[in-house]
Amino acid sequence: MAEHRTMQRGALLDAARTLLSEGGTEALTFPALAERTGLARSSVYEYFRSRAAVVEELCAVDFPVWAAEVEAAMERADTPAGKIEAYVRQQLALVGDRRHRAVVAISAGELDPSAREKIRAAHGGLVAMVGEALVALGHEQPRLTAMLLQGVVDAAVRRIELGAAEEPGRITEAAVTMALRGVRG
Repeated sequence: MAEHRTMQRGALLDAARTLLSEGGTEALTFPALAERTGLARSSVYEYFRSRAAVVEELCAVDFPVWAAEVEAAMERADTPAGKIEAYVRQQLALVGDRRHRAVVAISAGELDPSAREKIRAAHGGLVAMVGEALVALGHEQPRLTAMLLQGVVDAAVRRIELGAAEEPGRITEAAVTMALRGVRG
């Protein structure tokens, strides 16, 4: 029985990822979850008491995985500039991934404090790694620079997601160039 519940919970989270990646937070509704999974709407409420609870669970499950992939890419780089480049490239490489698209949709949406805290915790390790790389590059304001760097990444993510005129590869290269020139200070 517990295994069946775990499978259904997993199916609901997977449906939520799809709905978020296709239509943003507005698309994530209990009727839509019920329809996608073949469960009765009342059954969806047995697993999650609210939309916020679904989002919170996705944050708890997906954000750490996504952050770990970016961290791993940064750890493979052997110079501070290489770590910054890996930080930008890996985030942009994950754009097509449904988990990442769900994460982006969640970030853009209204979050309750608990979900926001889970995201902050997952992001914390990344921001610390970026901060260390920026300090090594001689930055006097590593935290501010890290936030601005993430702004460049977020803008590039949106550009790729929108299917902009430029190739995703060109958008990535432009973001990397901007990041590396910008972080040199």
